[in-house]
Amino acid sequence: MFFAPALQFGKRRAKIGPLKRRTLRKFSSGKAKDHHNVYVVLLSPAVGKLRKVRLLNPDRDSQKPCVYVGLTGLPPEERFANHQQGIKSSVFVKRYGLRLVPELYEHLNPMPYEAAAQMERDLTEDLRQAGYTVVGGLHLKRKRMGNG
Repeated sequence: MFFAPALQFGKRRAKIGPLKRRTLRKFSSGKAKDHHNVYVVLLSPAVGKLRKVRLLNPDRDSQKPCVYVGLTGLPPEERFANHQQGIKSSVFVKRYGLRLVPELYEHLNPMPYEAAAQMERDLTEDLRQAGYTVVGGLHLKRKRMGNG
């Protein structure tokens, strides 16, 4: 619950009691919930030389590109711009991000959050199994470490 401050009106003080906190979710249509997207960013080949990345991708094919898989509630283009500007950015995308790869994700979007989180894990695993060098897929790392 949220308590509004008392307001001063002339000599009388108007006391406002507890207010019910309202969220946008209560007022939005069901369609608005399906606004999450997965996205894939092409990274510079230099990422494949990083020890941490090589350890995450032991079966990688050096002929296939390095990519970052992410999840966002924003349009993928806007999220990529935020990465490049350093706003809630992955260090991999900020330093090594080249462009979005819509052919790998466009047909999947938009979706509810739970579906997008699962799709991020699935897409990360599928690309890894296909030989891509993949970073990101944050939810996948949490799951493997036992936290999610």
